[in-house]
Amino acid sequence: MSGPHDPPAFFDLQVNGYAGVDFNRDGLSADDLHAACEAIQRDGVAGFLPTVITDDLEAMGRRLARLAELREADELAQRLIVGLHVEGPFLNETPGYIGAHPTQHARPADRESMNRLLDAGGGLVRLVTLAPERDPGFAVTRLLADAGVTVAAGHCDPSRDELAAACDAGLSLFTHLGNGCPASLPRHDNVIHRALSLRDRLRFTLIADGVHLPFWFLRDVIELAGLDRCAVVSDAVTAAGLGPGRFTLGRWELEVGEDLACRAPDRGDGGGPHLVGSACPLSVAFERLQTDCGLSREQATTLTGGNPRAFLGEAA
Repeated sequence: MSGPHDPPAFFDLQVNGYAGVDFNRDGLSADDLHAACEAIQRDGVAGFLPTVITDDLEAMGRRLARLAELREADELAQRLIVGLHVEGPFLNETPGYIGAHPTQHARPADRESMNRLLDAGGGLVRLVTLAPERDPGFAVTRLLADAGVTVAAGHCDPSRDELAAACDAGLSLFTHLGNGCPASLPRHDNVIHRALSLRDRLRFTLIADGVHLPFWFLRDVIELAGLDRCAVVSDAVTAAGLGPGRFTLGRWELEVGEDLACRAPDRGDGGGPHLVGSACPLSVAFERLQTDCGLSREQATTLTGGNPRAFLGEAA
């Protein structure tokens, strides 16, 4: 029986890679997936969604199919991988909003392409992040909601009316609020304020490494939206679980500091250094929520375990 001071069982909705393993590279091996699962389990995670990000449709399909295939053959992976998260390619291609996703592969949503990705995932796709303003008539949002897949807005800039209409169509979540948008925004009418104005209809995921969001902002979002409408994700990339250092992730050369944020020295367009996911495990975020954000252990447990499960309809 666990005691009150034992670490909780974390649940992570957004893991792009872990412990040197990249879920967004071709050729993922059975050993690689098992090693990533072992590492994430050591860090206290009891369930997670490997996340496949924007690329050409064929490449995304291959990676989803490979994850589904390898999971089927690995008992540990079956236990830990509760589904797949597709983040893209139906995102807003505008610089700032697209983030670290490859701009050339961002595209408007269409039902045929979405069905191809769902089929590739073999029924494991549980969460899709898209830009509502890139989903004409919200057709893909409706398709996903009708299929029982959680639909999240992210890397997007919908008007408030577009965001509300997407909620009518089945949108229920907002991915890593406060990130996936430009550093400078209009002071009143911006995507963060629009999303929070619909907090009675949306839930929010937040990156809690203290770099993607200042902890005071994270706490304000939790107080405004309500604890039950917020969850923490790692947005972990390959460097997660390995500590500070220099790493390669696709075309990015990453520097991971003591804060465990992943920074690419130059985005290649003159924009200077920028964040590319995080190397901060949920176990570390859990502690920082208490020491740096001033939350109770119970609140931190809810944000890193209970709520992410609930957002997918998973039992605690």
